[in-house]
Amino acid sequence: MMPKMEQPQQQNQLVVQNSGSLSFSSQMSKEDEEMSRSALSAFRAKEEEIEKKKLEVKEKVQAQLGRVEEETKRLAMIREELEALADPMRKEVAVVRKKIDTVNKELKPLGHTVQKKEREYKEAQEAFSEKNKEKEQLITKLMELVRESERLRLKKLEELSKNIDSMH
Repeated sequence: MMPKMEQPQQQNQLVVQNSGSLSFSSQMSKEDEEMSRSALSAFRAKEEEIEKKKLEVKEKVQAQLGRVEEETKRLAMIREELEALADPMRKEVAVVRKKIDTVNKELKPLGHTVQKKEREYKEAQEAFSEKNKEKEQLITKLMELVRESERLRLKKLEELSKNIDSMH
């Protein structure tokens, strides 16, 4: 704030003349002094008004900062609660995923084994079928041979029987 200017008129003062130029006057008239006091008073009043408004704005800013801090704390608590809710689920999911990975690793060689055994089974089944067909063919041949043998034996027996009958 500015010091009071209530000194005698002998002090040099900066004064604006009507022409708009600046000049120094060693003596001020009562009227000039009164104008100076009123200008100073008006200036001080404006300064006080500015200070009041500045304090009001500062108080509003502090109030806003207080609310922001409260909201920040509230949001931090909400985030912590969300993380607390998510953690058990994440752990369980991670455990289940790990088990799935382990089972997948175990399944892979088992799958290969199954495929190999299926191939072996098909090969064995084909070999079995082929041997069964071969057996059937051999049985059929055996039956033909047995029939032919029986027929030949019967024929021979008939001839022998005719020979015996012709001898009599």
